[in-house]
Amino acid sequence: MDVQGDDADLIHRWFQRLQLCIQTVDFVGSRPLFADDMITFGTFTAFTVGRDATENEQWRHVWGQIDHFRWQLDDLRTIISGDRLTAVAMVVFESTGYAEDGRAFDRPGRATVVFGRQAVGEEWVAQHTHVSLFPGTPSRSTGTKREHPPAL
Repeated sequence: MDVQGDDADLIHRWFQRLQLCIQTVDFVGSRPLFADDMITFGTFTAFTVGRDATENEQWRHVWGQIDHFRWQLDDLRTIISGDRLTAVAMVVFESTGYAEDGRAFDRPGRATVVFGRQAVGEEWVAQHTHVSLFPGTPSRSTGTKREHPPAL
């Protein structure tokens, strides 16, 4: 049994689930992937504490304004702690952004995610994320996708 491989497979699946949420602008569906008290760095705020704050200050400024979001999961890198309760993953992503005049541009970047869980075999939950664009990539996109499902 390859326990490190099993743990890495769960991380891979976590990124697939988040990718679908980003592509469909599904904030509600993404919430179980993240700890309530997560801490983030990102494009629009230097330091954010809490999943709700991260959603409002980060994700809602990005997910609905980009298209074709995709993690490059064939090159996903993971580090898993000896007790298998903490992990770090690093991955590159691709997306399409839109300039003010509507022209599309490549919007590549990278992410580091720190995961935790209470017991081996449970799903991983993100406790920290740092998502950034590659140097030279415009940080603002003006696309207009709708949230799914819409907020009540």
